[in-house]
Amino acid sequence: MITARDDRRRTFETVPAGVEAVSWWGRAWVSALEAVSRDPARLARGRTYAAEGHVDAVTITPGRIVAYVRGSRPRPYRTELSLPAFADGEWRDLLEEVAADPTALAALLEREVPQSLAETILPGAGELVPRCSCPDIARPPCKHAAALCYRAARLLDADPFVLLLLRGRGERELLDELARRSAAHAAREQPDAATDFPGVAARAALARTSLPLLPAPLSAPVSVGLPPAYPADPAAPDPLALDQLATDAAARALALLTTAEDPIGGLTLWQDAVRLASAHPTAGLTGAARGLYRDLARATGRSTTDLARGAAAWRQGGLRALAALEEPWDPPAGPFDRARPALLAASQGSFRPDRNRLTARTRQLRLGRDALWYAYESRPDDEDWWPTGRPSPDPVTALLR
Repeated sequence: MITARDDRRRTFETVPAGVEAVSWWGRAWVSALEAVSRDPARLARGRTYAAEGHVDAVTITPGRIVAYVRGSRPRPYRTELSLPAFADGEWRDLLEEVAADPTALAALLEREVPQSLAETILPGAGELVPRCSCPDIARPPCKHAAALCYRAARLLDADPFVLLLLRGRGERELLDELARRSAAHAAREQPDAATDFPGVAARAALARTSLPLLPAPLSAPVSVGLPPAYPADPAAPDPLALDQLATDAAARALALLTTAEDPIGGLTLWQDAVRLASAHPTAGLTGAARGLYRDLARATGRSTTDLARGAAAWRQGGLRALAALEEPWDPPAGPFDRARPALLAASQGSFRPDRNRLTARTRQLRLGRDALWYAYESRPDDEDWWPTGRPSPDPVTALLR
């Protein structure tokens, strides 16, 4: 939302091309400064400065135009043109005059200065006061102030609301106020129009009525179905990426519909990448799927092997299984005291404990914080553990799945 404070400050980094004012109000603006000048040579020099681009960004606020103008020295001069802003009472009269005159209002909306307002808003005798930080202060305006005046005239050509801003009000607040006043004038001119306007009385519109019950919602589908086929057009997005996005969005929507919970709410970047990769089994990946793994791994700063291992854990049991893969912890002794004898009794051998892990050669069980056992396997003499099977609260069942 634009506030009055924001609306009353405008900065123009660039100014319309040209030096000479085109509109009649732009020429009147230049004449107001030239009328106080006693040195035509300075005006000519200022016109040259303006044409050569010596005037930097122009900032306009109520009562003031400010810019830095580059002269013959390396450091630019701060140059200013002052014009008295209107008091509230003057603005009230001006706005009422415009709102009551459709011709003036139309001209202003077409970004033209209404002829009827010329004497009111254009600078009068002695109103436009130049100031500059240059040492040439004997007989203003100096060439820097003249250059700023010529450039400002080009801004006024393109947008007369710049002139109104100098007088104290921004464009947005002026248009809002004019709309309110114009509506009030129209209502006064047609006092009986409201009685003929078709509609419903407010009391009747707000009266309580009994509405029919809404129909029962449709039942949720069993699955999300298959996404459409995407053409492998070199100029089109990657078909696998589109398939992935469509499938994932559908699965997420179905989960929200059936459980009212977002399945990926709160996931980290790495966890979400693992979730996306888990939709594509790591064995026998196609070239496109390998590209997906590569892109996801690069985005998370991990290797494709890390991603494949994480995806295998996610397929094993989702976020909790990924935590069992990546977060060693120290469980109480009770689960291990029950698990090791149970494994021996089932002829699964002796398992060595280490934190939340039980290991026997190429097999391993990890106890998750959810009290489930997660099975892992590795090649002989290789500590490269990969998730396998499904988790279970019973260690023997988890190992044999």
